[in-house]
Amino acid sequence: MSDDARRLLPMPEDWRRALAVVAHPDDMEYGCAGAVAGWTAEGREVSYLLATRGEAGIDHMPPEEAEVVREREQIASARVVGVERVEFLDHPDGVIEYGLELRRDIAAAIRKHRPELVVIINHRDTWSGGGLNMADHRHVGQATLDAIRDAGNRWVFQDLLAGGLHPWQGVRWVAVAASPMATHAVDITSTFERAVESLLCHRAYLEGLGQTEEDARRFLREYAEACGRRFGGVLATDFELITL
Repeated sequence: MSDDARRLLPMPEDWRRALAVVAHPDDMEYGCAGAVAGWTAEGREVSYLLATRGEAGIDHMPPEEAEVVREREQIASARVVGVERVEFLDHPDGVIEYGLELRRDIAAAIRKHRPELVVIINHRDTWSGGGLNMADHRHVGQATLDAIRDAGNRWVFQDLLAGGLHPWQGVRWVAVAASPMATHAVDITSTFERAVESLLCHRAYLEGLGQTEEDARRFLREYAEACGRRFGGVLATDFELITL
C-alpha cells in the first residue's frame, strides 16, 4: 500500500463534549493523552470513565492497596491534560465480563455526560504491531459500542429512565485509540510534553513494570513519530474513527 493510501485524516472538530471509556488507569496515557490535552486546551469538555481501579495491575502490591494508589495516580494524570471528571465503575480488574451489567453502567454514563465523541481503546483481538490484546480492553470496548445504542433507547435499561437519566442519541463518532485499523490522527506536537507528564503520574505502576521515566518518554515519542509519518511528519496520535 502506498504512503498516500495509508495517510491519516484529521479528526472532526465540530464537537464540544467527549467521554473516554477504558478498562484501567494508564490506558489513556499510553498514547492518547496528548490528543486530550489539545482538546481541553481548545475549550472542549472531556470526561474519563474507567471500568476498574487497576487493582490487579501491580504484581508486588496487594489489590486493596493498589486500587487506592492507582485511583490517585489516574486522577492526577487526568488533571495534567485538563480532565477534571474521572469516574470508576468498580468492575474487577483483569476479569471484566462483557454483559448487561457492564453495558448498563456505560449507558448510564453516556446518558449522564451526553458526549458527541466517545473514545475507547483498541477492542480488537490484536495490536497493530502484533501481539494479543487482553480481554479487559476487548470487553470494555465492545460493551461501549453496544452501550451507545442502549443509551439512546428509552426502553432499554428502563431503571435508568426512572432514575432521571434520559436517552441520549447525540454520539456522532467513536474514536478507537491504538487501533490496528487507524484512519485519523491528531497533531500532538504542542502537547507532547504534557502527555509524557501525564503518563509519569502513574509512578507506582511504571515502577511495578520496571520502567523508568526515560522508558516511558521513549515509548510515547516512538509511537507519536510512527503515527506522524502518516500525518505530515508531526508528532501525532492515531484513531480508528467510526461514524455513527
